[in-house]
Amino acid sequence: MKVMKFGGTSVGKPARMHDVATLITTDNEPKIVVLSAVSGTTNALVEIGTALSNGDKELAKSKIDQLEDQYKKFVAELVKQPVSIQKAENILKEHFEFLNIILRISYNEALNKDILAQGELLSTKLFSVYLSEKGIDHELLPALEFMSIDANDEPQVEVIREKLNRLLKQFGQKSLFITQGYICRNSKGEVDNLKRGGSDYSASLIAAAIKASVCEIWTDIDGMHNNDPRIVNKTVPIEQLSFDEAAELAYFGAKILHPASIWPAQQYKVPVKLLNTMAPSAKGTLIAEEAASKGVKAVAAKDGIIAINVKSSRMLLAYGFLRKVFEVFEKYRTPIDMITTSEVAVSLTIDNQTSLPDIIRELEVFSTVAVDRNQTIVSIVGNEIASDANTLKKVFDCLANVNVRMVSYGGSIHNISVLVAADEKKKVLQQLNSGLFGL
Repeated sequence: MKVMKFGGTSVGKPARMHDVATLITTDNEPKIVVLSAVSGTTNALVEIGTALSNGDKELAKSKIDQLEDQYKKFVAELVKQPVSIQKAENILKEHFEFLNIILRISYNEALNKDILAQGELLSTKLFSVYLSEKGIDHELLPALEFMSIDANDEPQVEVIREKLNRLLKQFGQKSLFITQGYICRNSKGEVDNLKRGGSDYSASLIAAAIKASVCEIWTDIDGMHNNDPRIVNKTVPIEQLSFDEAAELAYFGAKILHPASIWPAQQYKVPVKLLNTMAPSAKGTLIAEEAASKGVKAVAAKDGIIAINVKSSRMLLAYGFLRKVFEVFEKYRTPIDMITTSEVAVSLTIDNQTSLPDIIRELEVFSTVAVDRNQTIVSIVGNEIASDANTLKKVFDCLANVNVRMVSYGGSIHNISVLVAADEKKKVLQQLNSGLFGL
């Protein structure tokens, strides 16, 4: 059995849903198909939740009505038979009645997660109606019945496996299942989610749970590229990456793949393929245990970075100083991306400023703190590149005219990262593309 995940753009229009139906029926291998919400839906639901949290029910109502109108037009193009149209309209009625009912309920975070779940529930139910209209035998597999996270918001593959296999057994010889990405239940049994990009995570967790033959991630680009095609004109898709290389690229900015989606597939040795819904014959990118070759594979950039310089107030780094620093970030559940140390200071970066004022306040008890905003981490990724002197020379030759704020080297043999001002990002990516890939 294999897993096929389709993102928001892949199901963003009725015609694209029709194409997905074709793609999932091109072979007879049993499969679980994971769908994201229709593109734009999650953003609309976030806006509805924000309006409600601000007490602006009039704005929330307006946005609900706008979204409902969009879905009515979507349904009109998706299905044609009267019985299918009626089923689809009933689905819209059910979910938009819920969204209208919440206008009369006190807003809270648990309710907001119910709001956010509506996107995936709508996309999968409507897709199921279309499949039925085309006579394609399948079952709708509710993610809320098997996808769960613990009290630390961590999914447990073995628990998911037990629940999912129990559910699959109920359907006997069925070979095609449709389920929701992103949504899950938390340790309290409430509707929750795997955060942004969580549909990739869902697909990888399902693939790990059923020990799938492959986990296919279908998007609107033909695999992972060697650089950001939105910024750099000449980029090429990468045919094969190791899990380690892919994880580095996903974490440090490659938008095609959610960072969390690598580890379940890697842990359970399920190969991942990144494929293009709009060009299904393209090779895409294979992510497997082994790297295809040594050398630089790609460059990725992560925006919205904040650099924090923490200087010891005692001249020299006293015993336990680093522990104190890390404990502050741990307390506020704020991950650190890069770190460098000197005899008297430590510089580090974060990408979440939610708790920054509290972090600074606690650090200032025992140190002097300076903060630089609007930074970008640029990562050069490839198999064992950090041990190759020639690659290092090329990288820093490319950066000769760039003001580099920090360098991270040696923490991973597959990654060399530099921190630069955000307004230098474009120049850095283009110079690395030319110097490392000759493009």
